[in-house]
Amino acid sequence: MARVHNFSAGPAALPEAVLRQAQAEMLEWNGVGASIVEISHRSAEFMEVAARAEADLRTLLSIPDDHAVLFLAGGATTQQALLALNFAGPGQAVDYVVTGHWSKTAIKQVKPYVNVHVAASSEAGGFTDIPPRDTWQLRADAAYVHITANETIHGVEFRDTPQVGKVPLFADFSSSIASEPLDVSKYGLIYAGAQKNLGPVGVAVVIIRRDLLERAGQPRAEIFDYRAHVARDSMLNTPPTWNWYLAGLMFRWMLDQGGVSEFARRSAAKSQLVYGAIDSSGGFYRNQVVPAARSRMNIPFFLPDQTLTARFLIESRAAGLIGLKGHKAVGGLRASLYNALPVSDAQALVDFMREFQQRNG
Repeated sequence: MARVHNFSAGPAALPEAVLRQAQAEMLEWNGVGASIVEISHRSAEFMEVAARAEADLRTLLSIPDDHAVLFLAGGATTQQALLALNFAGPGQAVDYVVTGHWSKTAIKQVKPYVNVHVAASSEAGGFTDIPPRDTWQLRADAAYVHITANETIHGVEFRDTPQVGKVPLFADFSSSIASEPLDVSKYGLIYAGAQKNLGPVGVAVVIIRRDLLERAGQPRAEIFDYRAHVARDSMLNTPPTWNWYLAGLMFRWMLDQGGVSEFARRSAAKSQLVYGAIDSSGGFYRNQVVPAARSRMNIPFFLPDQTLTARFLIESRAAGLIGLKGHKAVGGLRASLYNALPVSDAQALVDFMREFQQRNG
């Protein structure tokens, strides 16, 4: 068996140690005589798995007690639609800051329910920067302010938590959560699909300030009501138990590795390696994002022409580097450097980039 260097944007690489533990426990888990995917989600055994996963995530992210934690089926896009239903009245104003593809997707999901106001946007500049905070046109009567903490496709990342006054700040952290210390108390709500930094596809984490659950929101089925999910410990209906279990293994691995401070160090090392190769290439490789807004997680980059791009993808895959094709919305190439990707893999990519330039530059 040969494990490749996996730069996929999501579903993304998982640590080999986590995969091996899941493999070892797949047929018969913890002495129960059955797989974790075969036992009831309401059994004492799985309830223990769920409780430990939440406890470990709370420790990992330093989540305060006044924030509830949910593990829900569906990805971040599902949560985007639920934000308006749970926290804004029909037609109420909400403020969105648009910094890339996923910010626009978030707006699309809530438009049927609320009055969406684009408080700031970097679209005119090609999504290469974060709009300066002093240009945001926020409304005091907004139900919430929404940002996308890291744009997976365009490679733009908020490096600081913006101040938005008394209106609660909601954020999509799907592609940067747990990659550095985060003050959760500054957010009314954080949501993240697990399939980048937290585990496998199929489960999303939602972190909600409890007082916001008192809002009436809009008429909705119980299955779309965050309050109902909180009251039933994320088990209002049958949850994606395998995904939840595997995310729990990932949380424990991250804690054992040193927690978010250690992953912040690794993220800096990996991104500096790749950006260094781009910036020192004399224009052979290009990244169009303003340096202060560059993502540590997702690095889009471009070659001089499509022929070289196609050649790069073929030869890099032959060299054991996969997942480097850019998203269809922007083209080019993209390296995703999530927590499970070791620094040595980033170095392997940089070595290949330099060798490829020597042959084709």
